[in-house]
Amino acid sequence: MPRETFHMKQTDKKGEKNKIGALGEQIAVNYVEKMGFKVLQLNYLKKWGEIDVVARETKGNKEIVHFIEVKTVSYETKHDLDKAVSHGTWRPEENVHFKKIQRLNRVIESWLSEHSANSEWVIDIAAIRVVPREKYASIKYISNIIL
Repeated sequence: MPRETFHMKQTDKKGEKNKIGALGEQIAVNYVEKMGFKVLQLNYLKKWGEIDVVARETKGNKEIVHFIEVKTVSYETKHDLDKAVSHGTWRPEENVHFKKIQRLNRVIESWLSEHSANSEWVIDIAAIRVVPREKYASIKYISNIIL
């Protein structure tokens, strides 16, 4: 019999990596709220995956649900962050690959079904780079990654 994997919300996990992830999620929430989105849910969790942030954008009479995948990378200093950006080294958004999107789609279907949502929806990525010690962060927000 296959072993069932238990998934915990980011904010409930211990360890430095998970603290950085939770920090990135909070930065993403602050960012989308400033864009005028209404955050509907954080860390929607199923056995088969998780959606970091679910938010709603209203454009006139039209509502769009945004399923936001947050990817966060931390650096020791802002200088390290600037150096990584200028040299084009690994970017957080590169970790959202085809398999990840497939898993997200399954979780999104569950969320839409549970909330009887029939509005338009998109998948977004919030790629965040943080320097916790210097209280600095940058965000690259990529909307509607699947065209």
